[in-house]
Amino acid sequence: MLPSAKEKALKTLGAEKTVFLDFGKIKDIEAQDFLEIICRKYSPHLILCGFNFKFGKGAKGDKVLLKSFCDVKGIDFKACEPICEDNLPISSTNLRNLIKVGKIDLANKQIYGGFGFTSEVLHGDQRGRTIGFPTVNQKFPDMLVKPKFGVYSSKIIIDGQEYEGITNLGVRPTFLTEEVYCETYILNFSRDIYGKEVELKLLKFIREEKKFADINELKSAIKEDISKI
Repeated sequence: MLPSAKEKALKTLGAEKTVFLDFGKIKDIEAQDFLEIICRKYSPHLILCGFNFKFGKGAKGDKVLLKSFCDVKGIDFKACEPICEDNLPISSTNLRNLIKVGKIDLANKQIYGGFGFTSEVLHGDQRGRTIGFPTVNQKFPDMLVKPKFGVYSSKIIIDGQEYEGITNLGVRPTFLTEEVYCETYILNFSRDIYGKEVELKLLKFIREEKKFADINELKSAIKEDISKI
């Protein structure tokens, strides 16, 4: 999730205020010093952490140190037990691995709101219009873990309305680009939404990205992809 999406999710779940720390500025602070900073700045009544939480320079801080600190300061402390899916703890590492190999449908079971992002619809080369499949073009955010390149069934949210789509994520090998883009063909949709901020969610991997010999071969593949969703 992008920070803006995380903040929105946390507030939806009841958080009144969220603070995102700059990792580059805190990574070299000793664990004990970091806790003192948190205590001075926020005066916490309760501190919660995950069962395998690490913090401070060299990740030397853990829940044992955190509990000891809270006991001395008179702060309530709780370490949350792991949440499991198929008897395995849900973790960001496992989620990133699932996304990288294209198992978006499995990752979505563990991600609040599902995997996706919100960004501006860009002007492309409009080649899709010439072959009967106009697409919504969005640059894939650099800070998100990159899914396996290929074609996905997708959902796109425009002005609060959800639409079914099919998205090619990658560098478009038939018309090569250097950056990673998402090109989404929206079923039963024909509005001009250039410049609008829209939300894209990837649902399920359909096939790998492929270079086609010509436009007709590409059109046939798109029709087949659409039939699958």
